[in-house]
Amino acid sequence: MTFDFKITNGLLYDGDGGAPVHANIGVKDGKIAEIGACAGDAKQVIDADGAIVTPGFIDLHTHYDGQISWDEELKPSVNHGVTTIIMGNCGVGFAPVKKSDHDRLVRLMEGVEDIPGTALHEGLTWDWESFPDYMDAIDAMPHTIDFGVMIGHDPVRVYAMGERASAFEEATDDDIAQMKQIVREAMEAGAAGFSIGRTDIHRTADGEWTPSAEASEKELTALAGALAELDHGVLQIVNDFNLEREGDQFADEFKIVESFVRAGNGKPASISLMQRDMAPNDWTRILKETERLNAEGIDFNVQVAPRAIGVFQGLQCTFHPIMAQPSYIAIKDKPLAERVAIMRDPEFKKKCLAETPVKLAGPGSSVPPIADTMIAAIELVANKFFRLGENPDYEQPQDKSLGAEARADGVSAMEKLYDTLLELDGKQLIYFPIYNYTEFNYDNVHAMLTHPKALPGLSDGGAHVGTICDASFPSYLLSYWCRDRDHGKIPLKRAVQMLTADGADYLGLKDRGRLKVGMRADINIIDHEKLRLGAPRMVKDLPAGGQRLLQPVSGYRATFVNGEQVIANDEVTKARPGRLVRFH
Repeated sequence: MTFDFKITNGLLYDGDGGAPVHANIGVKDGKIAEIGACAGDAKQVIDADGAIVTPGFIDLHTHYDGQISWDEELKPSVNHGVTTIIMGNCGVGFAPVKKSDHDRLVRLMEGVEDIPGTALHEGLTWDWESFPDYMDAIDAMPHTIDFGVMIGHDPVRVYAMGERASAFEEATDDDIAQMKQIVREAMEAGAAGFSIGRTDIHRTADGEWTPSAEASEKELTALAGALAELDHGVLQIVNDFNLEREGDQFADEFKIVESFVRAGNGKPASISLMQRDMAPNDWTRILKETERLNAEGIDFNVQVAPRAIGVFQGLQCTFHPIMAQPSYIAIKDKPLAERVAIMRDPEFKKKCLAETPVKLAGPGSSVPPIADTMIAAIELVANKFFRLGENPDYEQPQDKSLGAEARADGVSAMEKLYDTLLELDGKQLIYFPIYNYTEFNYDNVHAMLTHPKALPGLSDGGAHVGTICDASFPSYLLSYWCRDRDHGKIPLKRAVQMLTADGADYLGLKDRGRLKVGMRADINIIDHEKLRLGAPRMVKDLPAGGQRLLQPVSGYRATFVNGEQVIANDEVTKARPGRLVRFH
């Protein structure tokens, strides 16, 4: 046999979690044709000496739903070894949609996922109405990597109920029947599953709760039932258990989650798992319920992150500590260089710091109430603010925080934060690990990652572009947890398995996720010893001049999708083999 290409001398991690082996891989017609000696000729030979060879990674939790319609490259996910992404999480998306609701869905995504509305308005092609139409439209453009899409509850509700699709409007029987038919139609067209979002944190750009945030148990179970008779599909859930409201509502909310999952008739389900400071033990309650459901025969999983769920703050970002100061509000729309020059004036600084911050959240504002809470408690919260540095350190002790630095320098936390924001000509980023960092270490993250029902997720690739840069999760898991952390490491073979076979099995994908003969040639060649993340940086490359955070990475010698090379020495190639994955 003459191979299209061979990968030689690599250390293969096949995705099944077994010990790595030195072997060659022969690829023919986009599939793995042989593993072993691969003695046949090849049109190209790639030497993987000193590198590990893995299946392409599967990212279960992204939000490229808008970007997919205009962006062929799908950065930053493609740069981090990801060869298959799943979009449409958290109940949001852009289909189905009536022409009259285009702006409504843009405002929803702008608020929930922090994607610039101007970029969405200019970039979205809107050449669809139904969900199958949307699938056809996004599949018509070539992309670097493969993508599957969930159908989200919010656009379904808006499509069926129009103006009545507010958070507090209960769906009628006719509404529910129409929504169920829409979900069923999407699933039969090849959608990966159905997603819901029940969280007070998610708001539209107008400050409203998402359309489905308070949907009834009756509505949710009916829509999950659209998957009950099918042979494929997963259910994805976001729920913060009403933490910002009075009383402990965990039990009532989890009852709704359980009813929703059971209505899927055995379909795999997953829920976001993280530790929140305001309820630091809820994550253990979720795991306890997870174990109970699995003991009762329900395939219930938790989506976990390999580090804190953190946001970046800066003068270029969506949020920062002085954004509520009246003097800053007066100059916030000026170009960065002008703002920095004004802020460096001692009199302006003195006036700004003496002011009382205004309330940012409320009617007509997409700013979540938690932002006002954080600013009001800035002296305390600054103890969780950190500089990452050029070689980012995400697991730092409290005594390295900017709050500790302020105390050591004898200044207020606000003054220290003000001065820090002006560093690097106003481009300094302050890292704030909101979730998963209550104890200022990753011991609880380790417990989440090593739970038998854990799935790596929550990267939010394509979303929160002005505050978060977590599409680098796969690279971080492989470098920090498998190599750099001085205790509690995760075996490399297990990390690879989590990023590949575990996700494929959860989704029901039988053609990828493992290095096996006959599988798709979705393959990474990684110089594991040299795998490094750089400091995130803000770039303006979205439509209408929109900006987003990207995080440079080095160590990816090659990434292949369906046998075509999309990454060569950390750079995106011209190849565009990525297609829509239709689930059946």
